[in-house]
Order: sequence, then structure tokens, then C-alpha cells
Amino acid sequence: MQITVIAVGHKMPGWIENGFKEYAKRMPAEWHFSLRELKPIERNGNRSAESVMEAEAVRIRAAIPKNARLIALDEHGKDLTTMALAENIKRWQQDGRDIAIIIGGADGLDPLLKKESEQLIRLSSLTLPHGMVRILLAEQLYRAHTILQNHPYHRS
Repeated sequence: MQITVIAVGHKMPGWIENGFKEYAKRMPAEWHFSLRELKPIERNGNRSAESVMEAEAVRIRAAIPKNARLIALDEHGKDLTTMALAENIKRWQQDGRDIAIIIGGADGLDPLLKKESEQLIRLSSLTLPHGMVRILLAEQLYRAHTILQNHPYHRS
């Protein structure tokens, strides 16, 4: 199974890159975990938030591996516990499809892209910087893996 995080945004500060890489290197080899950064569309006075999200959605769709299960991070998504995330991953592993998890740009995700997603997940009720979301997502995926392996990293 391949897990690809597709994130709108590039040129992250070193601490963001280091934090993400720390958890990425802990991922099990069979997950083929990777990050695809997409350059954001510049929003200037002539572009609405909607047109920016539409243009970014085109880039996101092009980055999604063929036949991958699409999971979108969204502030209105389902609020999962880490245990529930681990159960989702367990089910996803059983069907053998790759997974693409998308993190939108500053204006969010295009509504049509959200509808195309098989699941919307909220990482937090708080507003988080996009770079921080990468780290939190990677840590939670790693934690879910440790739960599935009965590793002591996660303590209930």
C-alpha cells in the first residue's frame, strides 16, 4: 500500500520539513509513505478564492495516484480518534488500494474535490498552519501504525 500526502504549499521552514521527515522515516516500509508538495496558486486582486481553489484542485487531481482512495483534510470533516484512524487504516490495508491524503491551500479545498473524496477528516477544531498539519498528520499516521502493531508508542 502506498500512502501519499498531497499538500498545497512549498518552501516550508526547516523545522516543518524536519518534523515531517522524522515521522516519515518511522513509517513501515510497506506503506511507501511519501509527500507531494504542490506550488500554491497566487491569489492576487484579480483572482477569487473560488478560482484559486479550482486551479489548485486541477493540480491536486494530477498528483493523485491512479485508483487511490482519496481522503481530504477539512475543518468540517469527521473528527476521528487516533484509535478510529487506526481502524480505518486497517480496513484500507485490507482492500489493497493506495491512499492519497490531501491538504489544501490557504483558501481550503475546492468543494467538488471534497465531494470526490471518500472521506473528509478533521485533525483539529483549532485553525492550524498548513505546515503544522503535515507534521500532525504524519505523527498520527505513525501512531496509528504503532497501535496496529501493538507497539508501546501509543498509551491509552
